[in-house]
Amino acid sequence: MKAYVLHAVNDLRYDDVQMPECPEGWAIVQVKAAGICSSDIARVFTKGTYHFPTIPGHEFSGVVAYVYGDKDSDWVGKRVGVFPLIPCKHCPQCEKKHYEMCAHYDYVGSRRDGGFAEYVAVPVWNLIAFPDCISFEEAAMLEPLSVALHAVKRGELKPEDDVAIVGTGMIGVAAGQWAKSFGAKSVTVIGRNEAKRQLIENCGLQYVVCTDKKAMQEYDFVLEAVGFPASVEMAVAGCKAGGTLLLMGNPSGDICLTQDMYWKILRKQLTMKGTWNSSYDGSNPSDWTEATEALCSGGIQVKPLVSHTFAQSDLYEGLLLMKQHKEPYCKVMTLWNR
Repeated sequence: MKAYVLHAVNDLRYDDVQMPECPEGWAIVQVKAAGICSSDIARVFTKGTYHFPTIPGHEFSGVVAYVYGDKDSDWVGKRVGVFPLIPCKHCPQCEKKHYEMCAHYDYVGSRRDGGFAEYVAVPVWNLIAFPDCISFEEAAMLEPLSVALHAVKRGELKPEDDVAIVGTGMIGVAAGQWAKSFGAKSVTVIGRNEAKRQLIENCGLQYVVCTDKKAMQEYDFVLEAVGFPASVEMAVAGCKAGGTLLLMGNPSGDICLTQDMYWKILRKQLTMKGTWNSSYDGSNPSDWTEATEALCSGGIQVKPLVSHTFAQSDLYEGLLLMKQHKEPYCKVMTLWNR
């Protein structure tokens, strides 16, 4: 089969590789769509994965090609999304079913081979079936959509809140849609330029360009979805007194607050929370089942977030587009086995 194999930092090759093995309790998924996450850019070009060689890719969907034995045979042929975190199920957090905070987790696409391949091996427990009303491209966005949902829930948003999302990436815009669906009084996405205005407004959200924290309006609930020091300061500046600041963006490096920003946190008596990943519990209710239902009902729109689509053989072009910021983008999608 064909796969993108990361042999070292900045050494990604479109290789012929062996089909993955299928242990007991696992399934082999034929990939149909795979999204490129901003974290994939760092993994491929600067930070690497946990070992080499590794096949990256953790946002994907497909069809179950086969399973280990008769016990799981009902999964064969089903259209599935995949929760990429594989928990140990034994640590204190796993015992509470807080699998996203597992102390000894494995992860598809960074710690083990992932979805930038024609086939990928995953535990059956990590499969979530989706109906025909959801396309493979939409299902490949279940992971970031669930992460966004988890963040908004963590923030305990109130219906009367004015909400700001600092950041224009797919997860930030999805979080804005979730906030709106939860009854926020208003939802405004804060960007650095006009490039994504139409895309964001097409999702039913307000858009404001602001590059100076001193010019930030104040909101009840601010979600930081970038992970840069300047965006964190922007988010602090944009919180009303007594407001909630939710930190979601993966940090680009050390995040250091100035004394002035620290004073703002104290004097405004802000509630600060972090969020990580998403809740998942097999076929039981979770962020993933809720996201699947929202996609099928049309309550959340993700098709407008796909700015670019590439064939599997052109995935590297998608990576370069994001790394070099050749064009404004939101979600870059790749199609497999088509």
